[in-house]
Formats: sequence, C-alpha cells, structure tokens
Amino acid sequence: MRDYLRVLLRFLKANLMAALEYRADFVANAVVAVASALWTLAALQVFFMHRPRLGGWRYEEALIVASLFIAFEGVMAALFRPNLEDIPEAIRQGTLDFVLLRPLDSQFLVSFQRLQFWHLTDILLGFGVVAWALLRLGWPPPGRLLLFGAMLLSGLVIFYSLLMILITMAFWFVEVGNIMELIYTFFEAGRFPVTAFPSWIRIVLTFIVPIAFITTVPAQAVLGGLRPAGAAAGALIAAFLFFLSRAFWRYALRHYTSAGG
Repeated sequence: MRDYLRVLLRFLKANLMAALEYRADFVANAVVAVASALWTLAALQVFFMHRPRLGGWRYEEALIVASLFIAFEGVMAALFRPNLEDIPEAIRQGTLDFVLLRPLDSQFLVSFQRLQFWHLTDILLGFGVVAWALLRLGWPPPGRLLLFGAMLLSGLVIFYSLLMILITMAFWFVEVGNIMELIYTFFEAGRFPVTAFPSWIRIVLTFIVPIAFITTVPAQAVLGGLRPAGAAAGALIAAFLFFLSRAFWRYALRHYTSAGG
C-alpha cells in the first residue's frame, strides 16, 4: 500500500508541474471550467423562477443534486477521461506493454497517471454550493454526513467501474468512443433529481445505467430521505461493478498480444 501511495503522490507532483508550466493556459482552462459549472446552476435557477418544485424537490434540495453533478463532472474531466480514454490508443500502439512491465497493478497505473488540475475548480465549486445549500436548509447531523460520504464514494466507484468496463472492450474492438459518449450522455441526466423524469427513465437511470446513485442518492442521504435499502443497494452495486471491472480487466489482459504479437 505504501508503494501505491508513493507512486500516486509522484503522479500528482508530475501533473501539477506540467500544469503550472503554462500558467496562463492553466488559468484560462480553470475559468472555462468554472463558467461551465455556473451555467448549470443558472439553468436550475431559471427553472425555479417559474416552478416551486422539480420532481418534488425544493430549490435548495435540487441545488444539492446539481452541485454534486458539477463535482462529479470535475472528477470525470480531471481524472477519468484523460486516463481511461488513453487506454484504446495504448492497446493499438502496444505502449500498454510499458505499463504491464511495472511491478504495480496495471489497472491502478492506467487509472491514475494523469490529472488535469484545472478541473479541481469544478469539484471545489460543487461542494462549496452543497455546503451553502445545507446551511440554508439546516446543517445535517453527523450521521447523515457519514451516510452522505459513503454514498458519494459508492457513486464514484459506480461511475469509474462503468467506464472501466466499457473502455476494456477496446481489447477486442477498435473504436469504443461512441459507447463512451453514450454513457456521458446518460451522465448528463444526473444534473436533475431522478424523480423529475418519467417512470421508465427512472428505471433506466437507477437499475440499467445507475446514474441516480451518483447525484440523487447522495443528496437523499444528506437530506434524510434515503431508506436503508437504498443505501445498501448503492453499496452493493458499487462493490459488484468494481469487482466486475477488475475481473474483466484481468480477463482482457490474458487476451492482449502486446506490441510484439
């Protein structure tokens, strides 16, 4: 475990140095990221100028969902996309060999090599607005905050595992970009509470592509509206998808012929 932490810190240091090498570009990208996040909040504000509730959620409650979407979008843009979308190219060119030769877990290495630091502004802004909304509603007790953290972790694992499973298909298929874009399209629905959608879409977003567990379920947890069965379901889905992604990755590596064939 110590070796993994040391390597992770080296990845972070290298990416930070690379980001600060062009500081004007770093600031410009951070400004664009913040502007995109504010646009999401502005769209929600416009809706509540005309309606008092969205799918049964009040403004501050729906704001928590939208802000969690911004934070998760930041995680996706900062960590998931730059790393996982490099995997198909590494497979085609054979550069995945260099990862497999290292004495650490290959899935860990391909998942954490790169970090786009300017998207951390999305994460900070998202959680900052969540804290503001909770202050408006009344700060929740510690038990709810712990459950909130657990559901956030479950949502993060669910989304990472979904992307990892799909990107691993690149070992057999030349182009998986269209499939990835489909998942990103589903993720866009996470900016609104799942109850705002028709019943059939709720089923899709909860049980087929479990986007609801990324934003709506953590918001329900911190607001006191999450039942124990929902919390257990989130944790079980996260554990199942993570172990499935690990097993699929190992299975795919057994069929990888490397650069030398």
